[in-house]
Amino acid sequence: MCKFKVGESVTWNSEAGRVSGTIIKIHKRDFDYKGHRRRASPEEPQYEIRSDKTDHIAAHKESALSEND
Repeated sequence: MCKFKVGESVTWNSEAGRVSGTIIKIHKRDFDYKGHRRRASPEEPQYEIRSDKTDHIAAHKESALSEND
């Protein structure tokens, strides 16, 4: 079961520091992302998130994300 839902606001660490964004898609199967195969499963989903500041799309495992207060 997924900890987060589409539309939910989350934060994560990046090279530039703490970033916040909105979940736009949840992957529960392996998928291609920016030319690389990403591993995902129902037990370990990956999330696509749109950054609030730059509109950049990132993909992260659930363990990398926190709820945005």
